[in-house]
Amino acid sequence: MHKLLILSMSASLALNAIASAAPNAPATLKDAYAPFFTVGVAVKETHFEGREADLILSQFNSITPENLLKWEKVHPVENEFFWEHADALVEFGTRNGLEIFGHTLIWHNQTPEWVFKDAEGNDASPELLLERMRNHIHTVVGRYKGRIHGWDVVNEALNEDGSMRESAFYRILGEDYIAKAFIFAREADPDAQLIYNDFNIENPAKRAGTVRLVKKLLDQGIPIDGVGIQEHVRLDWPSRELLSEAIQDYAALGVKVMITELDVDVLPSAFDNQGAELSMTVELRDELNPYANGLPDEVQQALADRYAELFSVYLDHADSIVRVTLWGLHDGGSWLNYWPVRGRTTYPLLYDRNMDPKPAFFRVLETGASHPR
Repeated sequence: MHKLLILSMSASLALNAIASAAPNAPATLKDAYAPFFTVGVAVKETHFEGREADLILSQFNSITPENLLKWEKVHPVENEFFWEHADALVEFGTRNGLEIFGHTLIWHNQTPEWVFKDAEGNDASPELLLERMRNHIHTVVGRYKGRIHGWDVVNEALNEDGSMRESAFYRILGEDYIAKAFIFAREADPDAQLIYNDFNIENPAKRAGTVRLVKKLLDQGIPIDGVGIQEHVRLDWPSRELLSEAIQDYAALGVKVMITELDVDVLPSAFDNQGAELSMTVELRDELNPYANGLPDEVQQALADRYAELFSVYLDHADSIVRVTLWGLHDGGSWLNYWPVRGRTTYPLLYDRNMDPKPAFFRVLETGASHPR
């Protein structure tokens, strides 16, 4: 059995202060938000034992693999699947009673090139690509039927203006590839929640495109159950109003709303864009990495305030939101350490590099614990 996670003295004092102010107040994220929505975390293959596992089990009731179920990880070679890490994920989640969400089935990134080519190296025919999609989705979803609760079926299919991204899937199959992916996923597991997931869909243009896409799928009778708002956000974006409007627009479609990849970037923006466009990268410069030796107190406070604001918005829409997932367990493991600028020292999560809770953790905990039941 894993040893219990030992909090730092400062963290213990903070927890004691919360308990003193409200003796019956929840001491964990999953308990603080239990009446409203589940609280999840993105995990890696190294998180299923030791201190990381203890932290996950103490605070969260949902897990999502950051990379373990992407096409290049489980199906890198045609007709060969590699299950070791994905099986470990599902075994860990099932054994500990956690909801598990699969990420992701169809995405233009981290999909092997062979998927889009025929035996001669030319573009695959529409029939060949559809068969490969069907086989991949049926095999992966079918393997974990009844154990993985939901899937990001299609990820990031839209441009910033709300138009369709011209990915290889779109170039060969047109927009119909999205509907087919959802149909294949429903065939493989009729009970799993099926989600469209994207970044920057708080912004009006991309939000309109997402509403158009989801409404079209629903009107066609395509099985889609939810919209995932990734929420890779900054201290000053999106505004409370913009986020609230987005949640309302998606809920109005009659689908579930999920916050699927939450983190808050406190570092200077490397370009005039938010979100998670992996093709955009920038070389490391000192001015882009100002907190290499630690986060100043005023920025730490701003991060805590921002997290409290975000969770208060989620609570305002708790009738629509069913899950909030943080995109990483602690700062040292965040993807923002290597994107869009590799080598930066970043601070986007609730736990620091020592896996101690930050002021933001306590603000989020207090926000949930104090919300009317």
